[in-house]
Parts: sequence; structure tokens; C-alpha cells
Amino acid sequence: MTTIIGYPRIGEHRELKFITEQYFRHEITEHDLQEAAKDLRQKQWLTLKASGLTQIPVNDFSFYDNTLDTAFLFNILPAAISELALTDLEKYFALARGYQGPAGDVKARPMKKWFNTNYHYLQPKFEKNTEVKLVGTKIFDEFQEATALGIDSRPTLIGPFTLLTLGEYEAGVAYHDFVPAIIQSYREVFTRLDDLGAEWIQLEEPALVKDLSAVELALFEEIYQGLLPAKGALKVLLQTYFGDIRDAYETVTKLAFDGIGLDFVEGKKSLDLVNSGFPADVVLFAGVVNGKNIWRNDYQKTLALLEQLPTKKVVLTTSCSLLHVPYTTKNEDFEPAIAAHFAFANEKIAELVELAAILAGTNDYLTINQKLFATARIQPNQKVQTQVAALTTEDFTRQPAFEQREAIQKKRFNLPLLPTTTIGSFPQTGEVKQKRALYKKKALNQADYDTFIAKQIDQWLDWQEEIGLDVLVHGEFERNDMVEYFGQNLAGYLFSKNGWVQSYGTRGVKPPIIWGDVERKEAITVKWSAYAQSRTKKFVKGMLTGPVTILNWSFPREDISLKEASLQIALAIQEEVLDLEAQGIEIIQIDEAALREKLPLRQKDWQTEYLDWAIPAFRLVHSKVQPTTQIHTHMCYSEFTDIIPAIQALDADVISFEASRSNLEILEALKAHNFKTQVGPGVYDIHSPRVPSVDEITSTIEKILAKVPAHKLWLNPDCGLKTRGVPETKASLANLTKAANKIRSQLLSLPHY
Repeated sequence: MTTIIGYPRIGEHRELKFITEQYFRHEITEHDLQEAAKDLRQKQWLTLKASGLTQIPVNDFSFYDNTLDTAFLFNILPAAISELALTDLEKYFALARGYQGPAGDVKARPMKKWFNTNYHYLQPKFEKNTEVKLVGTKIFDEFQEATALGIDSRPTLIGPFTLLTLGEYEAGVAYHDFVPAIIQSYREVFTRLDDLGAEWIQLEEPALVKDLSAVELALFEEIYQGLLPAKGALKVLLQTYFGDIRDAYETVTKLAFDGIGLDFVEGKKSLDLVNSGFPADVVLFAGVVNGKNIWRNDYQKTLALLEQLPTKKVVLTTSCSLLHVPYTTKNEDFEPAIAAHFAFANEKIAELVELAAILAGTNDYLTINQKLFATARIQPNQKVQTQVAALTTEDFTRQPAFEQREAIQKKRFNLPLLPTTTIGSFPQTGEVKQKRALYKKKALNQADYDTFIAKQIDQWLDWQEEIGLDVLVHGEFERNDMVEYFGQNLAGYLFSKNGWVQSYGTRGVKPPIIWGDVERKEAITVKWSAYAQSRTKKFVKGMLTGPVTILNWSFPREDISLKEASLQIALAIQEEVLDLEAQGIEIIQIDEAALREKLPLRQKDWQTEYLDWAIPAFRLVHSKVQPTTQIHTHMCYSEFTDIIPAIQALDADVISFEASRSNLEILEALKAHNFKTQVGPGVYDIHSPRVPSVDEITSTIEKILAKVPAHKLWLNPDCGLKTRGVPETKASLANLTKAANKIRSQLLSLPHY
């Protein structure tokens, strides 16, 4: 048997993105959006049925996020949204994106990284008055849709343990207050699906792969002891992914699950666990095809693993949902010899079917696969490998120490108290995208393209000066994506044409592929950074993407370590940093938005398996700059509070964080660790179209100043502004500078200032 945990949902050609954004712009109705989504779901189910999969998941579709879907299913909604005179779908998007309109003003829910991926989920909120109960019908509606098409489907749902442990809780309540209602609500789902004729339900519990305390294990056991007796004829699959369940394995195998899904790709101990004893009457859903990377599966290795499993009741599946990879290589222009090494979502499904066929006695697929892995894929770059091998401790250490640099830079820059800036990018308007596309197709010559980009930079520099920002940016109008743009100028990279992967909501990214050893081919950002600096007397930040983020937001090689890959990239970006400095760029921001992304989910592995190479890779990039050069970095939409010492070890001069959408929770951690680096906690959320008022931003700054000394504080938005519209961007930033001036005046009136 073969199945998958989940499938990409934005559409093979991002159909869901475009139709949803039409709805946001009020160009189509809610009915139009629902019908388009239904058509997309049915098209994908029929594609999966034709692929030969034995069983197909349903309810993995979402307009924005499955965790948000689950919160709506069970009425886990903040009172602020429940009371608005909006339709259910309008409330849904209000929680996802924020809302400003006749019905009221609501901020978006905090957006968090989904475990160790670049996908983001909306954090559910449990309040004192939250009444958890089954109120939604989405899971049932989609099961019935699939059944009507003749699809043998398995409804899937975020499991109760993961839902509770990911939640945010209002003061005065905790997850144990909601356990009885959660159990009852999931029991009702079981009953309803059983009545509708479902054979299986998949409950996704990725929280089980993290370090679990005795209290958390007791919570998990309490939930399922209360839930499983109500399953009736419905079979329950406990599906885990992103690692192994070593802490919970004994508990899981004693409970009455009909199927247990384990990750044999990232789960280092999964094989040992099942060989320590696996229930004879339980089906093992074996995640043997990598759901997060795009390289072909080595069938010989997978078959060898399958031979070691102690049970014959095995369903072949992916290590996690295919949400994290593009749709298909058939939409690409790779040379056949290169494409043969890649497997996107549809190709991974074919791999599962082929592995099942091999197990049934068809060896042709194995022969073809063995031939692919029998020859060397690339020739090594000896120069790059020699450079990496020659690195010494001194190459990772900047001189002088931070405190001395801070004093030198304060004198050099002479910035006002609470300096204001942005994170880097400005809106990528339709015109900007059109000009860049024409240039890429050679339908616009270099001179005309340069004239257009220069005009954009000039206009936005003038506007930044007009509203009074202190440190300016050039706006990044020449850049498509913060990783792809750099990869296009690095040897060793390949790029897909349609390899879109959902990051959050309608936001897709197109991760480049690290094919070989990485080396900088030519200067990447110097031209436009130097131009911008020449047009103003204010300081303009040079804008770079850091080596860890470039690595983490690419599909990495599997034939070398992540450490080696990061150092190759770091050496390339170091060249760019030094070239910017040589051209008079004195403030350089090296973004590490994805610093935490590959941090192991188990804390004991953090240092040795990740931080020991990720932090030095960043330090290598800036270790050779002058003391007067100020190094900034930026981090967004990750939970950083527990790795503050590692972040300080980056040895940057200024660090900006996403903070507003996470309720400024990082500030307590900074204070507790006596964080010495200057910081810029985001004062408003850029992933929402709502415009914060001057009073709102002023209030946020006051809260920050209660935790961060004024002389250490920068003011900036949460993240880059490329996805926002021009009017909301200008209004929000103008309000930011007004709020900054208001607070400055108050502070400077105090005796010690």
C-alpha cells in the first residue's frame, strides 16, 4: 500500500494564490473563491488517484493554514474576532491577515515557524471564555466531495496534543482547562466521519518528535485514553513527522491506534524504536521518501531499510507532507541528465508507487534507479574546497571586541536617539515585476532597465528623507527573492522555473537548488548599493542575505554536510561584504531570517548538530570588516527566546527581530540574558495590510523601552516591505517616524538625556 501525508495546496501554477488575492482585492465574491477552491481540490484528488496511490488524504487543503482551520473547526477563536459582524471566511482571513474596516480593527494572530520548516502556522488562542466545541464542517465537506468523485480518501486533522501544545493561553488558563472539551470535540469528529463511511482518520501529531516532559506525556496519554474508545469502526492513524518519537514511543504503542506513522528520514531512532517492539495488529506507515528535499530516492538504501522492519503490515509514505516541495519537475526546463536527479511532489508519489512495485517483484525500476546513483553527479571545485579546509579560528573572529566597536561607531555615525530604519525592501509593484520580467526575457535592454531601477531608488530615497528616516535603504527593486537573487550570482546553484513552495497563506517561495560547490562569480549587490549611497548624504544600508538563510532557504545537497555547505556560502558572501565596504557602504545588513529553521527539534542536539556551524558561518562573513563598519542582521518569524546566547554570539552590531506579532515576548529574554547588542524589535506587523496608528506604535515603543535601554534601541518594522502595497507602506512608515519623534522628545526632556 502507498499513501502520502499531505499534498501541496496552492495549485500547480499557484492558482489558489491568485484567486485568493483577487478575493482580497474584492474583484471576486466569496462564492467565486469557494467554487475555484473546490475545482482545485477535485483536480488534485483526481491527479493523486491516477498516480496509483492506494489512499489519498483529504482536508489537507487550506485557504491559509491547517492549524487555523482546526481552530475554526473547534471554535477556538478570540472574542475580538467572534464578535465582529463578518462572515466565517472573513473572520478566518481577519485572523490570518488582520482587519481594518467598518466591522472593527483586529490584529492578525501570531505567525510561527512550523517546527523545522519554512512553512508558517497561525497560533491558536485559548481565552478564559473559549468554548471548545465542534462547530465547523470543512473536514466532513471535503471528505464527501472526495467520496463523490470515487476517491478512497483518509481525512486528516491536526491532532489534539499538537493543537494544545502549540496554543497561546490567556493569563489565568492553561491547556489542562480545555482537555475535556478537546476530547469531546474530537470524539464528535470520529462519530461524524464514521457515520459518513470513512475508514480512516489521520491525526497529525508532530509535537511528539520534540523533547517531552513527564507532564506533556501525561497530557498526551490522557487525551488519547479518552478519545480512542470512541472511534467505533473508524481506524485512527497517529501520524508523526520531522523526527522520531523516542520520548513517547512506549506510550504510543500501548494505546489503541490502528496505524502509527513514523519518519524514517529525519527520525534518527525510528528504526531502532520499531525494532525494540512494534504492535502486531497495528499498521506501520513508514515515511521513507523525503518530503522536504527534492533529490531522488536511492531505492537500494530504502529497500534495505524496509527489510529491517519487524512487521509486514507496512504502508509506504512520505516522511512529512509534500507541502514543502514543488509540484512536479514536468514544469521545468532542466536538462534531462540534471532533471533525472530531482523528485518534486508528483515524482515522489511515483517513487512510492515504484518502491511498492519493486517489493511486489518488478525490478525494472530498481535497475534504472541504481544506474542513476552509480556515477558521480558533479566534479568538485578544488579551489573552494581548499579555501574551506584552510580556515582557522582567526577567520571567525572580528576585532576589536563589540564594546570597542560600539563606541567607535557611535562617534562615526552620530545617529539620533532611537534611530529609525526599515528592514530593506520596499513594495514590489506590478510595474517593478513587469520591468524585471521584460529584462529577464531580454525584451528590455540594460540601459533602459538601469534607468528604471535608478528612478525607483531615487524616488524612494527622496521619500525616506522626506518622512525623516535616519538610515535609508535602496529598496531592492532589482531583486526577485532574497535567496534566489544571490544564488543567481553564485556558481553551484540551479533554479527551477515553477518550483513554488508555500511559505504562509498566499506567499510562495521558489527555493534554489544547491547543485555543486558554491563560489561567487561576480559582485552581486555593489552596483545599486553604491548608486544609492551616492544619491544621499544619509547612510544607506547595504543589504545581503546571510549564509545560513541562503542554505536553509535552498534545497541543500545531500552528498556533503550542512556545515561544509554553509562555509562555502559564507566565503562567497564575505567577498560581497568586503566589496561593499570598499565602495563606501558603512552599514551592512546581513539577514539571517532563517537562522533557527534547521535547529534540531531536540535541545540536546542544538549545539553539536547546528549552532556549532551556523554561528561561525555568520561570523566568517563579517570577520574582516573595519571597526567603523556597522554590521546589522535581521531575524523574523521564528521563536528565538531560547537561543539568545547563540544570537549574541553572532557578534553583529545591531540585530532586528520580528516582535510585534509575537507580542514582544522576545524582550524578556533579551533582558534576562543582559543582551549587549543593539536591537530593533519590530514595532508593527508587515504581514498584515492594516496600518498602525501613531498612538499604537507609540504604545509599542513604550513597552519596548520598559525592557530595552533607549541607547540600545532601533525602531523599524517587523520585516521587509516587498509584499505590501505602496499606500499602506507609506502610511505605516510615516506613522513610525512620527511616533519615534514623539518618544524622542519625551526622552530628551529628561535630565539624564
